[in-house]
Formats: sequence, structure tokens, C-alpha cells
Amino acid sequence: MTLPDLGPLWLTLKLGAVVTLLLMAVGTPLAWALARGRGWWKPLVEAVTALPLVLPPTVLGFYLLVLFAPSAPLGAGFLALTGQTLTFSFAGLVLASCLYSLPFTVQPLQAAFEAMGRAPLEAAAMLRAGPLDRFLTVALPLAARGGLTAMVLTFAHTLGEFGVVLMVGGNIPGKTKVISIAIYEQVETIRLAEAQALSGLMLGLSFLLLLAVYALNRRFPTGARG
Repeated sequence: MTLPDLGPLWLTLKLGAVVTLLLMAVGTPLAWALARGRGWWKPLVEAVTALPLVLPPTVLGFYLLVLFAPSAPLGAGFLALTGQTLTFSFAGLVLASCLYSLPFTVQPLQAAFEAMGRAPLEAAAMLRAGPLDRFLTVALPLAARGGLTAMVLTFAHTLGEFGVVLMVGGNIPGKTKVISIAIYEQVETIRLAEAQALSGLMLGLSFLLLLAVYALNRRFPTGARG
């Protein structure tokens, strides 16, 4: 049996790791703001954040392709700064994947922050802890379960992307050819043995990631409400 080319697998794992790190850095404060916010803006931001859950990936990919084009302000600015285009590049895949996987980071964290209630933060405030201190030493530890779930789900969701990455990145070996696109290409060219091998790897990895989510949910208790 011919071994499949593992290049797309390593590129996919790299993409998942980069996207997860970036979204945890951006999504955590966003989830905190949504959990504590009460203004008119909250439903609007929640709707925009959740939009990738209901939009067909090809629709989102099309608009991102237009946004990333060298003739668009964002694409032109990136080209001027780096000398490279956002379209059909790894950087474009990262940015597109961040937008596509954003709900899988924000929603578990927001639910965890909301579940802790206000009592622990009020108690910390009475002990003269500042806002940043309360967030770092009280909110984040109590939301550890949601944070770990967000990390695993974000990573797993990024690994399984197809429509968005195909629209934005195309199929460039070593640059934008992730595992989902490699499997599609192998099926198209009737290389079923290679497609089966890569699909088996993805099935096993996806199962392990979901198993990790459920195991973490059992191990880490939710924050107490108050």
C-alpha cells in the first residue's frame, strides 16, 4: 500500500495551532465583554460572531475572497506591507479560518463566564482586587473548563474546514493544500487508497479531540453562580 503524502496533514495541524492561539487571544476578551455586557450592542455582536455557524462556507469564502483581493483595501494593504497577497496564501488561510472558527472559541468561553455569576468577582472586589486582577485570578480559573473546551473545538473545527479554505487558499501544495482539500483531490482522481488513509487519520484525530472535550468537561467543574 502506498503511503499518502503527509504534507497536507502537517500544514493542517500548523493551521489549526496558529488559528487556535490567535482566537484564544482575541476571543477570550471578546467573550468576557459579551458575558458582562448589557448594552444594545450585545445582540448585534453576538449575531455577527455566530454568523459563520449559519452561513454556507462557500458564501463566507466568496466574501472573504473579495475582501482579500489585491484590489480591495485590506488585500492591498497586506500586499503593500508584505509583498504577498492574502488570497492563495497561508496568511489568508489563517485569517479566513479565524473568522470561520470564531464562534467555537467565543461561545464556550462566554457560557463559562456567564455561569460563574457575579458573586466571586464581587468578593474579589471587596478584597480590593482591581479589574484586571479579578479577570486573571478569578474569572479565568473559574472558566477553565470553557477555555479548554474552546481550545479543543476551535482546533478541531479548523482541521475540518473545506469550503472556506478552498475558496480563499485554493490548492497549492506546501502552501494552502490542507488535508480536506487533499482528500477531495484524491477522490476526484480516483486515488481511493490514499484518500482512505488520510480520511482514517482525520477520523481518528477527530474522535480523540471530541473525547478530550468530554473528558475535560467531566474533570473541570463549572464556576459557581451567584
